[in-house]
Amino acid sequence: MMIYTSTEVQKQFSTLLKKALSEGQVMFRTKDGQVFVIRPETPAKKSPFEVRSIKLPITRMDILEAIHESRARYS
Repeated sequence: MMIYTSTEVQKQFSTLLKKALSEGQVMFRTKDGQVFVIRPETPAKKSPFEVRSIKLPITRMDILEAIHESRARYS
């Protein structure tokens, strides 16, 4: 794996980000000798229960009334 300098990272940042995506990571060394790694973060898995909400013009009382009606119908 090639280790870039901090100057190269500053000049070619977007190119190195693409390289990190394709190769998994990119390493660079600062002027004081420290080595850093740029690595893409893996996206968190979404829960199957995570659904988008929708806005409906109904009230809490409308919902309770529908529940009472359905319970009366099947009791």
